[in-house]
Amino acid sequence: MIGLTIMFFIQKTFLKSKADTILKEANAEAEVIKKNKLLEVKEKFLNKKAELEKEVALRNQKIQQVENKLKQREMVLNQRQEDLLHKKAENDAIRDNLTNQLGVIEKKKEELDKLQQQEIVKLEAISGLSAEEAKDRMIESLKEEAKMQAQSYINEIMDDAKMNANKEAKRIVVQTIQRVATETAVENSVTVFHIDSDEIKGRIIGREGRNIRALEAATGVEIIVDDTPESIVLSAFDPVRREIARLALHQLVTDGRIHPARIEEVVAKVRKQVEDEIVETGKRTTIDLGIHGLHPEMIRIIGKMKYRSSYGQNLLQHARETANLCAVMATELGLNPKKARRAGLLHDIGKVPDDEPELPHALLGMKLAEKYKEKPDICNAIGAHHDEVEMTTLLAPIVQVCDAISGARPGARREIVEAYIKRLNDLESLAASYPGVTKTYAIQAGRELRVIVGADKIDDKQTESLSGEIAKKIQDEMTYPGQVKITVIRETRAVSYAK
Repeated sequence: MIGLTIMFFIQKTFLKSKADTILKEANAEAEVIKKNKLLEVKEKFLNKKAELEKEVALRNQKIQQVENKLKQREMVLNQRQEDLLHKKAENDAIRDNLTNQLGVIEKKKEELDKLQQQEIVKLEAISGLSAEEAKDRMIESLKEEAKMQAQSYINEIMDDAKMNANKEAKRIVVQTIQRVATETAVENSVTVFHIDSDEIKGRIIGREGRNIRALEAATGVEIIVDDTPESIVLSAFDPVRREIARLALHQLVTDGRIHPARIEEVVAKVRKQVEDEIVETGKRTTIDLGIHGLHPEMIRIIGKMKYRSSYGQNLLQHARETANLCAVMATELGLNPKKARRAGLLHDIGKVPDDEPELPHALLGMKLAEKYKEKPDICNAIGAHHDEVEMTTLLAPIVQVCDAISGARPGARREIVEAYIKRLNDLESLAASYPGVTKTYAIQAGRELRVIVGADKIDDKQTESLSGEIAKKIQDEMTYPGQVKITVIRETRAVSYAK
């Protein structure tokens, strides 16, 4: 019993000592945590304080800037107020000065009126006429003088208007040409079809030439196979046939199956593709030019222009160029550019159909336009652009001029080189045949002829008549596109030497 009691006290004492130790450790740890938390709070406080100080500094800076701006504005306003006060004082002084001057002027005017009345009385007494009679005579005299001056002024205006009209017309034409640029497409009567190797030539010819005969019969194109390496020549004057033959050959060579039945099948298929391409070209052309409401057959005719040429100039390119020229010129003249563009595009449709070849293309084009319900002014412009019918609207001369501009510009149409050189030689020889001519030069692709004459053989008056005579002879004896300008040059030179 005593032992148990002793053990109980020993255990109680031990537990009490252990509890005190744990309590001390807990207090120490709590103290450390407390210090750490206080440090964290202090650090956050300092950071927040620094941020607030920065914000306060920025606000103070902005407030200072605003105050500076306000001070500057106040200074400017004060300066303006001082300037206004100064100007007001100056204006008041000027107004007072003007008031004084007006008073003086009124007095002077009254004095002049009195003197004028006195002079009128004296003049009436001297001339024996009253003021009204003298006024009537003076008016009649002024009327006659005014009529003479007005007539002279009218004559000057008429001369000036004629000169300016000529200058304005030239400006419009030149500006129209400068603002319209188009490609120059030159069509040949042959197409060269390139092949990868000469082995394919034998397959195209076929056994005993049956393939080439079938191809020529189906397309209407002469196919020339010679020693030219890697090429076959397709010859025909109809560009549509040449294009069908070229595309058919391309498909046959690509496919590799070349025999008469296959040739007929491919040619028929390609012909349909070309017809579709013609319609698509017509639609694309009308959309590009902003022309709407055309009959489907007219669209097809426009598409076929792509495969027609005139003097080497592609007909569709010529029609597009003429349409754009007409629109620009109509705009400059204050007319409807859409109608002018439509008439310019359709002016050569008579060159496309193969029927009625005895009619001039302008009249045939006018008939087609009437058939497909085009307006009368468009039809007249088409029919009159080569003077086959009388011009009844202002569209007709515009189309005629723009057609000439498009066809006559250098590079638009192509001639055979020999014919071109011969025409230039004939021009120079014709001018050189006149007495007194020393040199002749055909320039600007034969559109200008410069004739140099001897100053000791021909005088100035003879120079003017010589230019007209050469122009008349060229017009009577030669054929040429557009017009030829003849310039006769006569110069006198005096040469001395200083030794």
